[in-house]
Amino acid sequence: MHYGPIFDCELINQAYMKTILYKIFLFTIIVFFITGCKKNNVNSDKQAFLFQLEYVNYAWGYQHNGFIIDKEGNVLTYSNPEDWNFHDNDYILSEKNVADNLNKCVPNSKKIPVEELQKYAQYIKNIASSKVTAIKNVGADAGSIEYICYQYSENTGVYIGSLIKMEGDFTCENLNFYSKKVVAWMRGINDSLVRN
Repeated sequence: MHYGPIFDCELINQAYMKTILYKIFLFTIIVFFITGCKKNNVNSDKQAFLFQLEYVNYAWGYQHNGFIIDKEGNVLTYSNPEDWNFHDNDYILSEKNVADNLNKCVPNSKKIPVEELQKYAQYIKNIASSKVTAIKNVGADAGSIEYICYQYSENTGVYIGSLIKMEGDFTCENLNFYSKKVVAWMRGINDSLVRN
């Protein structure tokens, strides 16, 4: 004699799998929608530049030089510019300060191809969200080289920099996986520049 309903295990498993697949599909659609609508600061049309290498040394006479890579891939150099607008301790620069600095730079014959620039620009967001090691004093009189990437915030109208690496008298580095690749790339650019 049978007293309860008869359950078909195969039907129950199929219904359960359909429910799971539906939930996975729905979750995937929601994730794509959210990430697709999120504004990417790196690709802002208003962002004038992406990367900067800056060398400063106060030993035996002041030295300040480096280069900036703008959004078109132009490499703009500077050497002891007057009234330069340095970033603050949080690596922030106003839009006006950036415009003033760019006017003090000199175009170089080097230009980064679009595909190459896009490859390295896509790392900026990851680098910006990573931690930087503590600063260590390792020397004296060598000055300081900073490798920096920037994101432009349309909401605040400021450039938010992220330190990728610092070398020289003081050292520290960003712990992101892509940091070493970006530093090697920027070093290569620096080595290839024609200096006056």
